[in-house]
Amino acid sequence: MPKTHSPTKRLLIKGIIATCLLSVTRVGFAAALAKVVAVRVWPSSTYTRITIETNTHLKYKCSLLNNPKRLAIDINDINLDATLKKISSKVLSRDPYIKSINVVQLNSKTVRVMVDLKQDIKPNTFTLPPIEKYKNRLVIDLYPSIVASTEDDDPLLTLLEEYKNGEIINKQPEIKVDKDKNKGKDTPGQKKNTPNKNSPIVVVLDPGHGGEDPGAIGLKNTREKDIVLQIARRTYDLLKKEPNIKVYMTRNEDVFIPLNVRVQKARTLQADLFISIHADAFIDRTVKGSTVFALSTKGASSSAASYLAQTQNEADQIGGVSRSGDKYLDNTILDLVQKTTLTNGVILGSSILNRMKGVNKLHKPSIEKAGFAVLKAPDIPSVLVETGFISNADEEKKLNTAAFQIQISTAIVNGIKDYLKKRKK
Repeated sequence: MPKTHSPTKRLLIKGIIATCLLSVTRVGFAAALAKVVAVRVWPSSTYTRITIETNTHLKYKCSLLNNPKRLAIDINDINLDATLKKISSKVLSRDPYIKSINVVQLNSKTVRVMVDLKQDIKPNTFTLPPIEKYKNRLVIDLYPSIVASTEDDDPLLTLLEEYKNGEIINKQPEIKVDKDKNKGKDTPGQKKNTPNKNSPIVVVLDPGHGGEDPGAIGLKNTREKDIVLQIARRTYDLLKKEPNIKVYMTRNEDVFIPLNVRVQKARTLQADLFISIHADAFIDRTVKGSTVFALSTKGASSSAASYLAQTQNEADQIGGVSRSGDKYLDNTILDLVQKTTLTNGVILGSSILNRMKGVNKLHKPSIEKAGFAVLKAPDIPSVLVETGFISNADEEKKLNTAAFQIQISTAIVNGIKDYLKKRKK
């Protein structure tokens, strides 16, 4: 005899199935939406960066609006959650570009981030894949639409614009060549360098990292980018007092500058010396001591040097650069490196290291060499100074003191003066 089902039981089963399907649909819909991990706003006089960090890659559309000036960023497949709402509170009154940020839910899957602007800007928006501690990032860089000249003719904004557009490789300054060594003849693609004996020595100080890239972080949460900026500023102040020395910095605020832009800024300023200042970390927290690095074109001088060069060369990925900047070919500069430049880099590094040993224990008794991207200016003797290991508790503590920072700065300045007496011309 065939089994029969009551209408009530049949409706009950259908209801259970429908409920299950609805639950699955809701779960699937929720899983498809991105989750905001963090929001950050980095203001500076050069440009302001907005970062929205999420667990998945974001799709978005940007529009510039007028009357009043605004930038609208519509982000798909995302909900307006508590983390994203915090972006409004991240805006500082001193920000030269942003007046305020407001966020609204346009529909069930789209959020609009509305940036009220203080001036005309040129936005540069791009996404970054996960690296190290960062997940997927949507980056909105706000550059001024008109690049104003500064008192000291700092070319940073112009260089950033060229880098953003992928043009920096086509606008490299010509290679400086000593006239006497070329017997007064110009080499194709180069220019004569006829320095006046009274011309000042141009020194460019490069505080590592900045902005979205904190650099190494100590046990007490000391950020490398902050420490090296303080040391660079102290060094700058000391060098300003020296006769016949003109000094610049690649950055003098908490802003991210790509490695190649740092190099090109030094070359645009026709620098005679380039000194990159760091306070790095190592996997072994017992490692300590100051180190000075010169450029190597044949590999690192030690495993530690190789490790540090690798971590420093990842700064662009951590700090975040758009794909347009990738058109800059690193090997183009490396192939042009001159023997005299490398030799003087070693002399400069040795002079600074000799002064550093009176301030701090040295990690190595002589300079090390590695392929640091930031040292690859073809015609500028360049060194990278590791003031100490921020990963070491004792050195992290010292690096936070004004007394130690002044000692390091003084050692760098005295090393420069020693070098100027010994350099090869």
